Amino acid sequence: KVLIVEDNMIIALDAESFLTDLGAEAVVTTSSNAQAIRAMDETAFDFALLDVNLGSETSTPVAARLTRDGIPFVFATGYGEMRDLSDLFPSSPVVQKPYDREALARAIAKI
Repeated sequence: KVLIVEDNMIIALDAESFLTDLGAEAVVTTSSNAQAIRAMDETAFDFALLDVNLGSETSTPVAARLTRDGIPFVFATGYGEMRDLSDLFPSSPVVQKPYDREALARAIAKI
C-alpha cells in the first residue's frame, strides 16, 4: 500500500501509474498534510511518495510522521531542496521533477 502526497493531479496520476507498474497493490493519493495524516490514521502504508511543496505548505510534517512510524518514503521536488531534505531525512532519497518510472524505481531501490 502506497501513499502519494501530491497537489498536482496530473503528476499524481502519473505517479500512481508508475507505482502500480512497479508493483504497488493499492495507492491512496492526497494533496495536503491534513489529508495525508488522516489517511495514515486509517491505513497502514508500506511506502510513501511525497511532493515537497504542497502550495502553501511543505510535506515535512508527513515525512516526520512517516519517519516516526518507520515507513520508508521518497521525496519528489522540482526545486533545489535536496540538500536540506537530505540533512533532515537522510534515509529518504529525493527524485527531481519531472521524474519518470525508472528514476522513481532507482530512488525506491535506495530505501
